[in-house]
Amino acid sequence: MTSTEADETTEDSGPGGYAAARLRLLRQEARPGPLRRAALARLTDDWLTALYADASPPRGTALVAVGGYGRGELSPRSDLDLLLLHDGSADPAALAALADRVWYPVWDLGLALDHSVRTPGEARRTAGEDLKVHLGLLDARPVAGDRGLVAALRAAVLADWRNQAPRRLPELHELCRERAGRQGELPHLLEPDLKEARGGLRDATALRAVAASWLADAPRDGLTEARRTLLDVRDALHLATGRATDRLALQEQDQVARALGLPDADTLLREVYEAARTVAYASDVTWREVHRVLRARSTRPRLRTLLGGRPQPARTPLAEGVVEMDGEAVLARTARPERDPVLPLRAAAAAAQAGLPLSRHAVRHLAATARPLPVPWPAEAREQLVTLLGAGEPAVAVWEALEAEGLVTRLLPDWERVRCRPQRNPVHTWTVDRHLVETAVRASSLTRRVGRPDLLLVAALLHDIGKGGPGDHSVAGEAIARDVAARIGFDRADAAVLATLVRHHLLLVETATRRDLDDPATVESVARAVGSASTLELLHALTEADALATGPAAWSAWRASLVADLAGRVAAALAGDTPPAPEPAAPGAQEERLAVEALRTGEPVLALHAQQEPAEEDGDPEPVGVELLIALPDRPGVLPAVAGVLALHRLTVRSADLRAVEPPAELGATGPVLVLNWRVAAEYGSLPQAGRLRADLVRALDGSLDVAARLAERDAAYPRRRGVQAPPPRVTVAPAGSAARATVLEVRAQDAPGLLHRIGHALEGAEVRVRSAHVSTLGANAVDTVYVTGLDGAPLSAAEAADVARGVERALT
Repeated sequence: MTSTEADETTEDSGPGGYAAARLRLLRQEARPGPLRRAALARLTDDWLTALYADASPPRGTALVAVGGYGRGELSPRSDLDLLLLHDGSADPAALAALADRVWYPVWDLGLALDHSVRTPGEARRTAGEDLKVHLGLLDARPVAGDRGLVAALRAAVLADWRNQAPRRLPELHELCRERAGRQGELPHLLEPDLKEARGGLRDATALRAVAASWLADAPRDGLTEARRTLLDVRDALHLATGRATDRLALQEQDQVARALGLPDADTLLREVYEAARTVAYASDVTWREVHRVLRARSTRPRLRTLLGGRPQPARTPLAEGVVEMDGEAVLARTARPERDPVLPLRAAAAAAQAGLPLSRHAVRHLAATARPLPVPWPAEAREQLVTLLGAGEPAVAVWEALEAEGLVTRLLPDWERVRCRPQRNPVHTWTVDRHLVETAVRASSLTRRVGRPDLLLVAALLHDIGKGGPGDHSVAGEAIARDVAARIGFDRADAAVLATLVRHHLLLVETATRRDLDDPATVESVARAVGSASTLELLHALTEADALATGPAAWSAWRASLVADLAGRVAAALAGDTPPAPEPAAPGAQEERLAVEALRTGEPVLALHAQQEPAEEDGDPEPVGVELLIALPDRPGVLPAVAGVLALHRLTVRSADLRAVEPPAELGATGPVLVLNWRVAAEYGSLPQAGRLRADLVRALDGSLDVAARLAERDAAYPRRRGVQAPPPRVTVAPAGSAARATVLEVRAQDAPGLLHRIGHALEGAEVRVRSAHVSTLGANAVDTVYVTGLDGAPLSAAEAADVARGVERALT
């Protein structure tokens, strides 16, 4: 406030003088933001001080600003939150007269006023009963009168807040959750409430209250700037509308953007969304810390009594370099991000699959130290991305944690074009980037419907990546998706499928709802665009996931039936192009050598070979797994025994081929030899020695090692986590023409330790013979093709095959 304004206010303490000075201040374009808010608060202080002094106040009274006014942050149309504090010695009539002399000029000016008259004891009692009153008093500031009285009240209120924190903070958190449920998420709303929505000014104030409790503190990086942005936008909104509103309505957004010097409303919303995400993420981190501290306080005395010292938090392994501690996924002590470029994705995938938040400290450490991934990505990085996307709802919070530290755009630079981008179509619930993540969440429940769940999940993440630029976003997105697919390591054929899915992600729903499905030309045009039955299968699932993630108005039973009808007609047109189920390749020279050795000894023969990614220019090749070859004479129980032993040694199966090899006649063998080619990786820790694997395999085959019991014991030893609610397994029988010499079963299920062991046991129980198998792990999804025959070596009848499929599905459920 200028000296001239101060003089004018002093000369005339009436509403007119204050109103004129206030108007001049609000019209000063050179003083926006915090400077103007503070100046407005000082101007208001001076006016109220003059009113208070003119009323000849009794001794032992004070005028106190609380809430936003107490913080010295007055927006143009903010309420004035005032407390007339007294020590109880004043005459009630004098107090009432003093209140009237202050309150009525405020009302005469048309300003909103929240007022009360209380003693310090009454104020504390009211705060103890009303959380909102307590929050307002945390920012109490003297305006006029007895400053000592105000200082004593402020000290007492803060002491009460800290003493009552174990009770009041959970109450405050629940209040924030209820408000977010009513008002929605500010980072994604097209007409957001800057104050009440999640990530808004109320949440920023709640973080100040948490910090005042001394129980936990909010992450400070960017929080002050985010809060300032929201306040600046609210100031401009008040001036544009002339009303005390916090809702940034569509019709005001262009005017508000111009007032803030921004080029357009979309830029305004992106700045609001960025700020709100900072506040929302800080809130999530802070409330987790609050509840962690409160849990520790409630359990520590008992544990100290039992253990005689300070207990150490348990650290449960989740993946290589990642452990669970205190309800969060954190980095293991042995983790080396500077030497492990896949660790950020592995940590994110492990956290999401376990249904845990990813520790902020872990994310910040990864952002600061992790090596960049080579391009194209190694196979493990791509698998971990798919695993993260397939985790369902828990993936959203983990993705937001990666976004908060800039890791997403570092991994996928094209993500920047859609980050925080608003969607002007009211059908859409989310911003473009959140819509893409939500589509992946929806797609994760549809993975059992497709043979390539990895392509479905990545297509879900990329299908709108072309938005934000000129032209048709589907056409622009096709080229971007092809580039991203190559970057993350998909081969040319898979990249082409992803590009097709992005290019035509609207094709099925638009054709089904706008074209005549009885016209053969309609079906033919879709078939030409899609190209294959497998791509159609993916496109159908993507269409449903996209619509479900858009909003309630985008999908209905009617639309679903139309799209399903169209997909069925196109599938019939493409039926001739369906390839047979892939049989494993013929055995190589080393596999034949191992088979001969197994026949000669009558026992299992193993060979281990490390697999490595090509070396970068300045480094050594990176190990990505191990190829494990096993040959042994055919006998019942081989598949469950081998798979169970691998699970006991915590080896994750990435892919596997199993085949029965007929030995040369001159060896005089009485039956085939089974050759198993596995690509495995250690779940965490080091790989076991081949000798130990072989010894346990021999014991599993002769019955001295109860694999099922050992796996059950190990599972029972670990705490149960909420984890991922995966879609149920699906086991189907391939068309009879897929293989002339065997029945083909297709198993789609959530990958888990011992999955192949359970499949093998179910097949053994069905008294069928496994002739060959092809196993693929795509992220967290297992897609297995198993060729089986009866004990007589002939394919199963249709009824027998259906019974076996149902039995395997039951065993996996």
